[in-house]
Amino acid sequence: MPAERIRDHAGQGATTVAARRRRLRADQARQLADLLRHQILAGAFPDGALPHEGTIGRDYGATRNTVRQALDLLRTEQLVERVPGLGTVVVCHKYRHGLDRLEGLAETLREQGRVTNEVRTVGPVPAPAPVAARLRVPEHSDVLYIERLRLLGGLPLSLDLTYVPMDIGADLIGCDLEHTDVFRLLETLTGQPLGSAEITLEAVNADAHSAAVLQAPRGTAVLMLERLTHLADGRPVDLEFIRFRGDRLTMSGLLHRAAAH
Repeated sequence: MPAERIRDHAGQGATTVAARRRRLRADQARQLADLLRHQILAGAFPDGALPHEGTIGRDYGATRNTVRQALDLLRTEQLVERVPGLGTVVVCHKYRHGLDRLEGLAETLREQGRVTNEVRTVGPVPAPAPVAARLRVPEHSDVLYIERLRLLGGLPLSLDLTYVPMDIGADLIGCDLEHTDVFRLLETLTGQPLGSAEITLEAVNADAHSAAVLQAPRGTAVLMLERLTHLADGRPVDLEFIRFRGDRLTMSGLLHRAAAH
């Protein structure tokens, strides 16, 4: 093999090794960021200040560069910030939203603050075909449409779009939607408890309207919860499309593994 080709091959090998090292450092930083994020969300730093970079490195067996990269990732998420004289501090607290119980937002977050509602739209609309099918009402028949901005401690948390069959929705129009969860109102109006809900959770980009209402950058990722709620007798009564600000909420739940068949 000519000397030039040997040198070229050696150079490529060095480049590959360097790339692997960079990838390894990036992987380690991401893993450390995941662990620190969990600690932050679990309230492990009650005074709001993270340990010194050297302490983090010793506790997690990470190099200083890895620690700095991990903290950079958390800063990009706007979860922490570097403050002169204080070090790295938590600047955004996320609220825990459980996924293992069927509750309204005010019920779910009752221990974390007061949820208020800004009712932006309420009134009958012709049911789009997918909505009619899921609520089991005739296509294009009227359903009650409700759009609410949900706030916690005065800060925008979610934008809720709700469809309710009109035989129940007609009575909802006169109810206090600003201070009461729709779930509680549905149980009062129907005289029976809610039974179950089908949910889908995914990340979507905020459209211009959602971003403006939630006071979030346009195109930012938001958590979209689609939920179809049934009464105890199985009737579907509430179809919701809820866009949560992902930087202010974390979803949690307790799952059980079914017995093997």
